[in-house]
Amino acid sequence: MSACMQNDRSAVKRIIFALPALYALAITPVFSYPEYQEFVEKHSHRTANCAMCHVNENGPVGEENGQLSALTADEFKRLSRARGALEPGQDVDSPILNKFGNEIIKTIGKKKFVELKSDPAALAGALGNKSDLDEDGISDATEYLDGTDPLNKFHGDPIKLFSINLSRYKMHVVLTIVAVLALNYGLINLIKAISLTQSMPKRHE
Repeated sequence: MSACMQNDRSAVKRIIFALPALYALAITPVFSYPEYQEFVEKHSHRTANCAMCHVNENGPVGEENGQLSALTADEFKRLSRARGALEPGQDVDSPILNKFGNEIIKTIGKKKFVELKSDPAALAGALGNKSDLDEDGISDATEYLDGTDPLNKFHGDPIKLFSINLSRYKMHVVLTIVAVLALNYGLINLIKAISLTQSMPKRHE
């Protein structure tokens, strides 16, 4: 079999393989929930985009990474399972949602998420304070309210991060202060000793 025929067959297989995904894209409505983004911006006075919950900052519609037109057949299957996670507690791995978006659906379920779009502030209470995906000490629910990135441990409310890190590393802070004071004390005494040595009259032999 020639290389040309093999390439043609491979191309046909790829097209056939992609047909279910294209069909799913055609019949599946794309839902957007700007109410959450609008609430975060109004409540936190910070700019928020779709990257709060989605893989792509421009949302799920498009042809780029994490958008519907770029999904493979396997990713469409994952998307379908995620959309079917109506009740909480199900493992969710939607290819258009980031880790935080998937955690929301896993924690409260798709049904509750859709219901809460009329009261976006209540999402924080529904999520609770147990989840902290970036392990910065600020819960994901609080970061949602603050308009900060729950997946970036360096992106959080500065005062909260300072307070949490101060509490976490207070022993290090204390030891550093003691070391600095001890060093200063030693330097002061060393300088005094040098000064005394220099000020002492020289003995004549």
